[in-house]
Amino acid sequence: MSTMMEQSTQTAHSDASPPLLSLNGIHKAFGGIVAIEELSLDLHPGEIVALVGDNGAGKSTLVKIISGVHRPTAGTIRLEGRETSFADASAARAHGIEVVYQDLALADQQTVYMNMFLGRELTHGPLRLLDRRRMIKDTEALVQELDVRIPSVRATIRDLSGGQRQGVAIARATRWASKLVLLDEPTAALGVAETAKVEKLILALKARNIAILIISHSLDQVFRLSDRICVLRRGQQIGIRRTSETDKNETVSMITGLH
Repeated sequence: MSTMMEQSTQTAHSDASPPLLSLNGIHKAFGGIVAIEELSLDLHPGEIVALVGDNGAGKSTLVKIISGVHRPTAGTIRLEGRETSFADASAARAHGIEVVYQDLALADQQTVYMNMFLGRELTHGPLRLLDRRRMIKDTEALVQELDVRIPSVRATIRDLSGGQRQGVAIARATRWASKLVLLDEPTAALGVAETAKVEKLILALKARNIAILIISHSLDQVFRLSDRICVLRRGQQIGIRRTSETDKNETVSMITGLH
């Protein structure tokens, strides 16, 4: 175990650029149950890090800590070199951090463009009327830029396919995230063709120099997308590997503890 942890250094990322986000000694307990024992991880701009591990490994808990839903019991979070503590999810969003969950958190009865600005609607005039024209225009430009294939930005979310909905959710994260996007199983419920479209969107985020942390159970996807892989097992950080320097067999043995 110790040799594995020694190999799991942050030097797996050799970029000279300073990390956007640094997690140091993150520990999280719920009562007497330890969800994350001690985790340290750097995320750099324009980098995709995959977070892998079996159910109950602590992956979703870590995403919730970074996004301000949970506060760590111990450890520090630094954003652009400054120690940071998010009071809640809206505080994390204000710092340019967006999350795309598997269940999407989209409003089914609303249009695509209203979902894009959900909770952050644009208004105009002294009566603060909804500026629908501007929201539609902004959404159309972003959807076109990211090549999200939907019938119209005026379409209602409930009328879209699973892949189209996920595309809207990622586009929304792109619209608001200036620094970091957290993706929690973004393609778990999608077929092959729709997964490929979503992966293309994720690479478009990377091209914008946004840092990305993705939870995925698909090792094929992990090896297609990620620059580095961080493995958790039962709340313990087992190691970090540069994707190009490891393989699926090593990753599976780190996840399961079986060699």
